[in-house]
Amino acid sequence: MKYKSVFDIIGPVMIGPSSSHTAGAARIGRVARDLFGRKPDYAHISFYGSFAKTYRGHGTDVAIVGGILDFDTFDTRIVDALSLAKEQNIEIKMTEEDAITDHPNTARIVLGDEHGQIELVGISIGGGKIEITELNGFDLQLSGEHPALLIVHNDRYGAIAGVANVLAKHQINIGHMRVSRKEKGQEALMIIEVDQNVHQVLVEEIEALPIVQQVVKINE
Repeated sequence: MKYKSVFDIIGPVMIGPSSSHTAGAARIGRVARDLFGRKPDYAHISFYGSFAKTYRGHGTDVAIVGGILDFDTFDTRIVDALSLAKEQNIEIKMTEEDAITDHPNTARIVLGDEHGQIELVGISIGGGKIEITELNGFDLQLSGEHPALLIVHNDRYGAIAGVANVLAKHQINIGHMRVSRKEKGQEALMIIEVDQNVHQVLVEEIEALPIVQQVVKINE
């Protein structure tokens, strides 16, 4: 196996005993917060596999809630994340699931408030690295390591070309792209990881395309 950097081997600077169970969990929580875009009123978290067996002892519970509070992996406030969430009137519910998943370190997060809700599945793959594998029923592969755009759109011809033209206009290079849909001709999700942070003006230009329903950006 080839590693891109020393951090792939020893993991990132972090709070807690395990890069998979703490740093990875914190990153899953923080990506969920980024995708939701604001402080939630509630967070319902389901743990699977190894996460379900050890989440209290390994600090996975405080790590994932710390991420939902928008704390980075090295933020010392993570150890107090549960009490801080309570102070912010965020309802936290955690469940241990028996279902067998493809990866042992799997968590499902539902974040919501009176304006809406998102549901995602994330896995911690080691060394603090993660992958978001599902969002609101769509399959995806999102690492959270690069700036990204998640675009909900109508499954019609020209959708990819329209978005790509906007990115080219703003000189944004695409590093990875994937399109997921539930049914032909219905709602679809475009996931685009790019090489630089995306400004709001570009997001608004994509949102103005007739086939686009919603755009969410994740910056570094």
